[in-house]
Amino acid sequence: MSAQVKTLGERDPRPPLLTVEDVKVHYGAIQALKGVSLSVGKGEVVALIGANGAGKTSTLRAVSGMLKPSGGKITLAGQNITGMKAHQLVPKGMAHAPEGRGIFPNLTVQENLDLGAYLRRDTEAIAADQEKSFGLFPVLKERRKQMAGTLSGGEQQMLAIARALLSRPQLLLLDEPSLGLAPQVTETIFRTLRDVNATGMSILLVEQNAHLALSMAHYGYVLETGEVVMAGKGKALLESPEVRKAYLGE
Repeated sequence: MSAQVKTLGERDPRPPLLTVEDVKVHYGAIQALKGVSLSVGKGEVVALIGANGAGKTSTLRAVSGMLKPSGGKITLAGQNITGMKAHQLVPKGMAHAPEGRGIFPNLTVQENLDLGAYLRRDTEAIAADQEKSFGLFPVLKERRKQMAGTLSGGEQQMLAIARALLSRPQLLLLDEPSLGLAPQVTETIFRTLRDVNATGMSILLVEQNAHLALSMAHYGYVLETGEVVMAGKGKALLESPEVRKAYLGE
């Protein structure tokens, strides 16, 4: 991590699952990431917070293979995955529920879920995992034959997360899961994410609601104009006067 990063408190030691080292991303002549470094431990929830345009979504896209980095290194479970495509990373244990949900609106809820498990051949386990998804999000069971495009925004977000979980990832990437949702729906989704994390799954979370994200996160990073400027335990960042002023409206 570069010298100018302000770090709050000691991080709890965990075996590393994801390591991002000095990653740079360009959109043509525009540099979106100027050397981002971060890590996610096994079973850890890590939050990325920052203003619009800070580079949060670009970071997730670089990690998940949706964007090719122009520099730096990304490692998953000890393997260099830099520059790998998204479809190559799913079998390695990564799933990404992108901003805007990314569901298939002209397919049913059930068909969307089936696509989440398209690489798997363990039919009985897939069925069991689908039932677990219905346990996490009961409304999806009621709507399983409904076209996904006719779901409410909150239901579409639940479907995006459930579909990602059906690939049985070690690492779940979430981009703005609460965007545009009613507070009650957001609360349901975050409660479910806590349950998912309690099973040992690691989560890398980009979330506009900094208070919500840091309350859930074991560790967090603050991005500004394509660089990490602050890092620390979720609770420590929540209590930081700088974070409270810049991102919590205080």
